[in-house]
Amino acid sequence: MDEELLPIGRFARLGRLSVKQLRHYDELGLLRPAYVDQATGYRYYRPSQARQALSIGLLRSLDVPLAVIGQVLAGSADALEGVRRQLEEELARRRRTLGVLERVMAEGLPETAVRVVEEEPLAVVLEREPAAGMEDVGRATSAAVARLLAGHAGQGPVRLVGLFPLDVAEAMEVEVGLAVERGRAGAVVLPGGRFACATHVGAYEQMSLTVHGLLAWCAERGRAVRGPVREVYVSDPAVTAPGELVTQVLVPLEDDPPAR
Repeated sequence: MDEELLPIGRFARLGRLSVKQLRHYDELGLLRPAYVDQATGYRYYRPSQARQALSIGLLRSLDVPLAVIGQVLAGSADALEGVRRQLEEELARRRRTLGVLERVMAEGLPETAVRVVEEEPLAVVLEREPAAGMEDVGRATSAAVARLLAGHAGQGPVRLVGLFPLDVAEAMEVEVGLAVERGRAGAVVLPGGRFACATHVGAYEQMSLTVHGLLAWCAERGRAVRGPVREVYVSDPAVTAPGELVTQVLVPLEDDPPAR
């Protein structure tokens, strides 16, 4: 047998991987042994393969999926770009979550000022975007808004309304409406009626605090609600600082207040 070949145990220590990992990477075709004894099934590796083993361990420590590691080892120059983008998105989501948590720590659970308002029916053109749970709602909303604004470029001021399911699910659909003249082709009419309304001032990613306070107000008063939750974007985010954005949050009320 070639003297340069190392049994799997020794090679595992050299490459800082476990024997189980090496067997798994062999099955995936990610790191094949240099020789397999057909009689015993024992795997043997060359010392020169240690760099590849160490590279796999390094990339796995960076949360790079095995499929992408295979592309990197095959010489793909841009294989890691998608992983980088996903990590940046996750980091941004964590920062938004941290901002909400810090506000709760500083101010406590929200006590939102709520009023009951009567809203007229509103004609809108809608854009829909699927969201993979609450953590994906921001991205989905931005995508729908971008398509609406692209189709309205140069047509004057806009009034945008976000529509979000009342029930949280792993998969949901976000809708954003652009207010238009009644009767416009393709427009739908959002029903009017009685709504519980609260004003949110601040960044969109902290909207959940105002929604929480609004729904808590309704629940405490025995007011039955139905979806979708509406967000009417009063401020233009292009010219307004995130901390100064004004949004009206409304939830439709199903009935009159209970008698006391």
